[in-house]
Amino acid sequence: MTKLLIRWGIIALAVWVTSLIIPGMDIRGGIQGILMVSLVFGLINAIIKPIVKLLTCPLALLTLGLFTFVVNTLMLMLTAFFLPQYLNLSGSFHGFLTAFIASILISIVTAIMNPLVSDDE
Repeated sequence: MTKLLIRWGIIALAVWVTSLIIPGMDIRGGIQGILMVSLVFGLINAIIKPIVKLLTCPLALLTLGLFTFVVNTLMLMLTAFFLPQYLNLSGSFHGFLTAFIASILISIVTAIMNPLVSDDE
């Protein structure tokens, strides 16, 4: 349970840092907004993302894995769809470019922070 809370905190930190750097990604509601966005984003990544990755496996193979960036972007846009009161993705093409850059930055921050949490019990 502690590891789950730590991972939630890592996602929250990544979302917060990304919202500070990316001008088109606005999180409303302060710390509550950051925690809600990171919770829903984590749940979407845990439940929906594996199904989408399985269905888009041929595209990922054709693009040598680059389509994974599009899948990550769609997961962030889905989070914004479920939480419009907390997360606003503005910018070109209805926020796709903003979500694309934000999803890459969130992935980088979580990749840096995740090794700090061991998977051993």
